[in-house]
Amino acid sequence: MIKSMTGFGRSEVLRDSRKFTVELKSVNHRYLDVNIRMPKKLNFFETAIRTLLKSYANRGKVDIFITYEDSSQAQVSVKYNPVVAGEYLRYLRQMAEEFHLEDDIKVSSLSRYPEVFTMEEQTEDEEELWNGLKEALEKAFGQFVETRTAEGENLKKDILSKLDVLEEQVAFIEERSPQIVEEYRKKLEEKVRELLADTQIEENRIAAEVILFADKICTDEEVVRLKSHISHMRNTLEEDEGIGRKLDFIAQEMNREANTILSKANDLEVSNRAISLKTEIEKIREQIQNIE
Repeated sequence: MIKSMTGFGRSEVLRDSRKFTVELKSVNHRYLDVNIRMPKKLNFFETAIRTLLKSYANRGKVDIFITYEDSSQAQVSVKYNPVVAGEYLRYLRQMAEEFHLEDDIKVSSLSRYPEVFTMEEQTEDEEELWNGLKEALEKAFGQFVETRTAEGENLKKDILSKLDVLEEQVAFIEERSPQIVEEYRKKLEEKVRELLADTQIEENRIAAEVILFADKICTDEEVVRLKSHISHMRNTLEEDEGIGRKLDFIAQEMNREANTILSKANDLEVSNRAISLKTEIEKIREQIQNIE
């Protein structure tokens, strides 16, 4: 099943007092280009997040946004530093003696000095933190794949319909080519008769001229290859994911054959059909750029 490179996914997971929110979106890119925005607390898991994403996506520019909230009361703890408090107290008493000041030191005033009391963030269980984050990631990635798959099916239907149009154009060119040669022969005979009047026409000379003309405008090989490429693209669309580059290569080959047909065209109808071929192939190539 083919996938588009355009997708979106979002999930929220609440575990005890922890809330994980993951949101991601993607657009076209030649390779898998991942950009992650998340709190510093979760930076440790960046490699694991990238590894997990690779099992859901092969190509595309993916932006991942992660938020984390912890509403528990045990997020931070107060730490008392008696060594620093002792140093403050010793110097304050020294100042009182040296300058003959009243020693009015109180616990409440001493506690306000820097580093006497500090707020320290509690160390969290990394495994527990990862389990919550992973659950949120997997749910968001799952939704992300669903949107990509749905869009991929739409792209597939559109490309198949355009391939139908290509086949119609190719069938017309294939049918029209012998008619062009026959029309050329008749015009050549009429022109020779006008020039030679009653003189007998040399059939061998005319036949040779017609053969040269037919060889010059012959598109049999291009038509056969183009039909083969169309069939190849249809089969490729039925393959599993990761077919974007392959489809793009086939489309390039199809465009090459259409260019050759157009350059050989010596007939207005064939020229118009060849132009239509190129137009449809370009539309197909634009759609293929969205396929993973």
